[in-house]
Amino acid sequence: MEKDVIIVTGSCGRIGANVVRRLGSQYRIVGFELLKALYAAPSEELVPVDLSSDESVQQAFMHIRHFYGNRIASVIHLAAYYSFDQQHSELYEKVTVKGTERLLKALQEFDVDQFIFSSTMLVHEPCCPGCPITEDSPVCPKWDYPLSKVHTEKVIHELRGKMKTVVLRIAGVYDDHCHSIPISHQIQRIYEKQLESHLFSGDIDHGASFLHMDDLIDAIDLAVNQRKQLPPELTLLIGEAKTLSYGDLQCMIACLLRGKPIKTISIPKIIAKLGAWVQGHIPFIPKPFIKPWMIDLADDHYEMDCSRAKKTLGWEPKHSLEKTLPKMIQELKANPEAWYKANQLKK
Repeated sequence: MEKDVIIVTGSCGRIGANVVRRLGSQYRIVGFELLKALYAAPSEELVPVDLSSDESVQQAFMHIRHFYGNRIASVIHLAAYYSFDQQHSELYEKVTVKGTERLLKALQEFDVDQFIFSSTMLVHEPCCPGCPITEDSPVCPKWDYPLSKVHTEKVIHELRGKMKTVVLRIAGVYDDHCHSIPISHQIQRIYEKQLESHLFSGDIDHGASFLHMDDLIDAIDLAVNQRKQLPPELTLLIGEAKTLSYGDLQCMIACLLRGKPIKTISIPKIIAKLGAWVQGHIPFIPKPFIKPWMIDLADDHYEMDCSRAKKTLGWEPKHSLEKTLPKMIQELKANPEAWYKANQLKK
């Protein structure tokens, strides 16, 4: 009996590659990527697709119909525009929102069980410590990335047709090697004993939820394999129940690196913005990770109640950032150069 077909957009990205590895033995995987990569997993065929082009999307689905037929078990839509370099960009609308619209319109010609969309917890309004957000909490995106996810969720609701949909509002993803931009930069600042490692613009008792890559893949796996039993439209928060504050992370990272905590001083946001602007305009030195626009968001608190995911999918995280940090720091100490390269850091 031939295996069911799954399409994974962004299949060569970090999340996509892990999805392909997990589901490749159970399904025929077709990866949609902007350019045809030099490498594909043995269980995957790569199809070049530019989601910003009507013609490219149409050609990709002509290929699907010709070689795979009209039946698709699940579309796992991970491809999107994302950048820490700028707060606003027309590419969020062009790629994330309109690209999803093109996908959904093309899929109306197919028999599709399910459409899974990777959204973000950042679509929600930040909460207070001890008052976790739920899927029904207010939606209030603060910059273009989560705003594009909100718009795309609306497009999915309007254009899903007969497809069942699962929207996963995901916490910040990390793995045993780190691969998290905010965490890796925080570790770097403390490791290099930078002045900035002692400063924070806001309440150090606030923090954001994170999620181990393996736990995210578990959630996607469960959603795909339970697609027949799920409701027509489902939105789930996916993250760890315990949210470490910025101060907690500072203390843990410093103790793992130096054997003792460091003092962290909370400074006014206006001072932090000025400092970030000055650093960004000093010639002949690498541009800092922290941009002035990030300062207002620095102490937004995101704590998650993921009980709906447990009730609906039987999912709950098996990992925690608290227990994974020692693995990250051990790997950094063993080979700093390789760790910096893997996390795309510059000295």
